[in-house]
Amino acid sequence: MSRVGRLPIAIPSGVTITVTPDNVVTVKGPKGQLVKAMHNKINIAVEDNQIVVTRNSDDKEERALHGLTRALLNNMVTGVTQGYQKTLELVGVGYRAALQGKKLVMNLGYSHPVEIEAVDGIEFETPAPTKVIVKGIDKERVGAVAADIRTWRRPEPYKGKGIKYDNEVIRRKEGKTGKK
Repeated sequence: MSRVGRLPIAIPSGVTITVTPDNVVTVKGPKGQLVKAMHNKINIAVEDNQIVVTRNSDDKEERALHGLTRALLNNMVTGVTQGYQKTLELVGVGYRAALQGKKLVMNLGYSHPVEIEAVDGIEFETPAPTKVIVKGIDKERVGAVAADIRTWRRPEPYKGKGIKYDNEVIRRKEGKTGKK
């Protein structure tokens, strides 16, 4: 039995969950609403303020989907109650970020500023010129937007310049003069 899949998900107060017969789950909470279609081989039931995820058989596919479905549902419940955020740091001389309305504008050493439009459900914050916070209720979308921002200047291993996550450790290399 899946260790993750068999854990029930507690439903916090202020959150409503509806499951249609074709496994489309709608989670409404104080921060917003998320809708996701789950696989039909997995059973989702709302019982006495908990979400219970079960499977019909022990097929390899159903065992894999069991834990995945439970994790996705837990992420949805957490998203509509607390929300998710990723923090990015800009490391490099002249690298800075600023907000223009809902648009994020970054100077990354190119001949032009890089402009990124906010996707619906995503907000940007710049508490410092070298720090960008991506916020939203959908964990998948927050991670995807943060990864997209990071691809504009990945951190390089010699000086560590680029856009990195706040908890990311960059493996550094010695330069040409390091070995003699």
